[in-house]
Amino acid sequence: MPPCSLRNLRNSDSLSFLFLKPVRYYFSSEKSLYHSIKNIFGFYPDNIFLYKLAFIHKSAGSGTLRGVRVNNERLEFLGDAILDAVVADYLFKTFPLKDEGFLTEMRSKIVSRAQLNKLSQKLGLETLIRLDSGASGAFRSVQGDAFEALVGAMYLDKGYQFTRTILLENIIRQYFNINELVTQEVNFKSRMIEWSQKEKKQLVFNMVSETGSGYQKQYIVEILVDGTVLAQGRDYSIKGAEQGAAEKAWAQITAAGNPSLNRETGI
Repeated sequence: MPPCSLRNLRNSDSLSFLFLKPVRYYFSSEKSLYHSIKNIFGFYPDNIFLYKLAFIHKSAGSGTLRGVRVNNERLEFLGDAILDAVVADYLFKTFPLKDEGFLTEMRSKIVSRAQLNKLSQKLGLETLIRLDSGASGAFRSVQGDAFEALVGAMYLDKGYQFTRTILLENIIRQYFNINELVTQEVNFKSRMIEWSQKEKKQLVFNMVSETGSGYQKQYIVEILVDGTVLAQGRDYSIKGAEQGAAEKAWAQITAAGNPSLNRETGI
């Protein structure tokens, strides 16, 4: 019989834990969530509470735990930072000859809310998110926010190196075509600013009005070139409305060579 030692006890506990893991998942009240995480990312969670919390949107999380609201906002904050670091490292090594401006733009293309929303839809996250029914149309970034919260949960549960490997192998290399992203335009506001400076045009983003209230509040923003309204955008955030207006304006510029500044473009 081997001598009893702390090391042997730890090894024995580890073996028992590994043996009992499938049993724990099978009998857990969160069995469905365990299997969803396994199907999406390829592993079973250890602390299932973190992943459950990652799917609770602020509109549905009314309770508090030790004075902190029970929703995914804190995990989203953490996951955003982890995702940025992993993507920055990946791009730095993938494009060794590109400058900081190119790398920054590429990172923005990968971690933009539009991209993360699309990614979340492909992963099927929308079926797992807990969201107030009256707020479903008011939060355009709900799915992307949930993905970032999941990254935060994964980091706390499994550590940075594990999370980095999952993001690189199971997400970035599987769902992002880097060559296509190089030529894809996503920040139309920046493009319009660059164009106006080059053409010596006066460019102004002006918030026209607000409609609705609470979750349904929307903003209407117009873009003016040399004092003439070129396009308008509507969204649940000012930033989104600006991007919408800029995208419409940029479409006019690229389609016609020079924008027609004599007519307004509706929403």
